[in-house]
This record gives sequence, C-alpha cells and structure tokens, in this order.
Amino acid sequence: MLRFVALRVGRALLTITLVVTFAFVVLRLSGDPALMIMSPDAPPEALAAFRKAWGLDDPIWLQYLKYFTAILQGELGQSFRDGRPAIQLVAERIPATLQLTLPALALKVGLGIPAGIYAALHRNSAIDRAVMTFAVAGFTVPSFVLGLLLVLVFAVQLGWLPSGGQESWRSVILPVISMGLGGAGILARFTRSAMLEVLGQPYIRTASAKGVPWHQVVRLHALPNAAIPTVTIVGFMVGTLMAGAVVVESVFSWPGVGRLMVVAVSNRDLAVVQCILLLVSATMVTSNLIVDLLYGVLDPRLRGTAPAGGGH
Repeated sequence: MLRFVALRVGRALLTITLVVTFAFVVLRLSGDPALMIMSPDAPPEALAAFRKAWGLDDPIWLQYLKYFTAILQGELGQSFRDGRPAIQLVAERIPATLQLTLPALALKVGLGIPAGIYAALHRNSAIDRAVMTFAVAGFTVPSFVLGLLLVLVFAVQLGWLPSGGQESWRSVILPVISMGLGGAGILARFTRSAMLEVLGQPYIRTASAKGVPWHQVVRLHALPNAAIPTVTIVGFMVGTLMAGAVVVESVFSWPGVGRLMVVAVSNRDLAVVQCILLLVSATMVTSNLIVDLLYGVLDPRLRGTAPAGGGH
C-alpha cells in the first residue's frame, strides 16, 4: 500500500511540474508584458527599465530557474498591475469561486447519481428515457450557452433573478445551475451505465436466485461495485471545478478566480496567471490522486496497477 501511495504522489508532483513549466514557456512566448502594461507608445528607456525591474530581460532559462526556485520557497511572484503578491490577489477571489463551485458540485452529485441509479433500475421506462435525454443535453449544451439562456428567461423576460454580479444569495442561483446541470447529466449517464453493467453480472442473478431481497442486492452488491467508475467521474468533476468557473464567472460577471484569470490573461499579468494555473493544476491533480487512493480502498486488487481512467 505504501508503494501504491508513493507512486501516485510522485506522479502527481511530476504532473504539476510539467504544467507549471508549460504555462511558464507559453506565457513568455505569447507577448511582451511591458508593451501590455505600459503601451507600445512608451519610451524605449521606460520599457527597458520595466523589463529589468521584473527580470524580463533575463534569458528565458534563467527566468524559469528563478521562478521555479521561488515556487519551492513559497513565493509565487507579484502582480505587474498593482505590485501585490499574486497569491494574495488569487486568495481574495477564492471564497467567491467556492460560493459557486461547491453548490454546483452538490447539484451534480445530488441530482446525477440518484437519477442514474433510478434510470438503471427502471430500464426502458419513461423515466429512463427522460434521464437519457437529460444526459445527452448535458453533453451537448455548453455551460455558457445554458447560462445565457437562463439569463434570457429568468432575468430578462421574467425578472425573477439578477443577471449577474454578487448582490445577494439570489445571484448564486443561475450560475450554479449553469455549472451543475450539465455535469449532473453526464454523471447520470455514467452512473446508469455502471449500474446496468453490474446488474448484468452473474453474482447479481445468483443473489436474486437465492432469495435475497432486491433492495439488499442493489444496496450490498450493485452499488458498491458500480462505485469505481462513478468515483472516477466525480473526481474528474472536482478537479475541473476551478477551470470550469472561468466561463461561467465571465458570463455572470462573478468576481471569482475565473474572472480574475480572464483579466490577468488580457493584461499579460504573468504572475497572477501562473498562480491561477498552478492552483487549477494542483486541484485537478489532487482530486485525481484522491480518486487513485480510493481505488485502492474500493478494490484492493488495483493497488499494484494503474486504474483505468484514473491517470493524470
């Protein structure tokens, strides 16, 4: 078990390192921050002084070495815009993002898993067909399209809810629905498929033939064995919550990490962008690591192998 954990922790750290390196290189190649911050009309001396002050005139390999060394020391750089630590700017936005992502995750799990289980237990019924229609819609309708439709109906036409901002608890409803409904549909589809596969196994028929009550067969045999693929999808959704907030926060003008990311990218505020990307990658890798460890708990046979679908 110790080797199982060590391998996955090592793989997680390697993944974060690769993401940090890729983000660093791409951001440095995407444009000159000095021109974005000071404008192309600034005197060459001022642009040169800006680059020197922020270490942008160093060779890219030296910039990377300094950046990576600073990360190991807990320093994530300072914002070009206001000079404050990037981690401080990001930390100020995290509570607002959690106000959306946590209820959205609860909506996905609380609606998707029960719907998938019920659909599998009532295969080919009207409810099953309705759940599958809902699941297909979750696959095909992007969250920003759903968000715009919700704003058009409930904010513009009916006037029931605010169209954006962070005015009150009512402002949370539309963005949470936008982030949660699609994921609930996806989770319902995968839960249904996992349940149907387990319900078709010989040991399920054997338990039923022995006279075990059906609700016990489902609770004691079907649900635990269908948990692994479901855990995979939930883990993936937890990992992508922060990244998925970028679009929804932009649609609803929500002052979270996602909106900060959009502004920082447009301003070439490298430290802030890198800090957010590090946060997103750490969230995704950590959630996948937890899923990998849960695999070992749910099925000890997998402790010596890489579980399917659980890679980083």
